Amino acid sequence: MTLTIVLWFILSIVCDVVGQLCLKLGADRLPQGAGLRELTVALGRSGWAMAGVLTYVAEFFIWLRILAEVPLSIAFPIASLNFLAITFASAVLLGERVGPRQWLGAFLITCGVVIVARTV
Repeated sequence: MTLTIVLWFILSIVCDVVGQLCLKLGADRLPQGAGLRELTVALGRSGWAMAGVLTYVAEFFIWLRILAEVPLSIAFPIASLNFLAITFASAVLLGERVGPRQWLGAFLITCGVVIVARTV
């Protein structure tokens, strides 16, 4: 795997983390019990939610670039590093409590990614 592809993967994972954090911050500010119409309007006015959507639009193109170079059977497991990155970011940046089982699961996913990545 070339350095360029590794950098594309890193950028994809960063987009996943940023996108999820933005969507979470936007979702936390939505009105409780709102109907679909009110919810849609609130989402359209939420800078955080819109930033999350735009981040995922950018990631869509990054992911296409990765898929043009790497077999899906390898790319998808490597992209699952976002589980560890998002878990870490939610704990550090959002102050969410992450239990030992969650950390263990994220660690096991990371171990699987290492095994898959080494087959390249």
